[in-house]
Amino acid sequence: VQLVESGGGLVQAGGSLRLSCAAAGFTFSNYAMNWYRQAPGKQREWVAGISSGGSTGYADSVKGRFTISRDNGKNTVDLQMSSLKPEDTAVYYCNTKILLKNFWGQGTQVTVSS
Repeated sequence: VQLVESGGGLVQAGGSLRLSCAAAGFTFSNYAMNWYRQAPGKQREWVAGISSGGSTGYADSVKGRFTISRDNGKNTVDLQMSSLKPEDTAVYYCNTKILLKNFWGQGTQVTVSS
């Protein structure tokens, strides 16, 4: 299993960024995909998820601002982030769970300046 995130960067508060995760090594369309984030000194937290069927869920802190989507033809899962806040600053990780084992990408840094 390989998960590779991209799209992070520095953005001003109120701005937008789109993260992408390219997946390989498993039957992508069969599995739910998630985005997590970890801010300095804090635990990793779940941000958003999308089921194999396309149902989505979001943490309360990002609901209405972030949108998760998947492209089963390209084996990618994206996270569109809008109205970004300084508290969204974190390393963002792509995740999937296969046979009770979690797989993670290397992460991509998102920094939101005030």
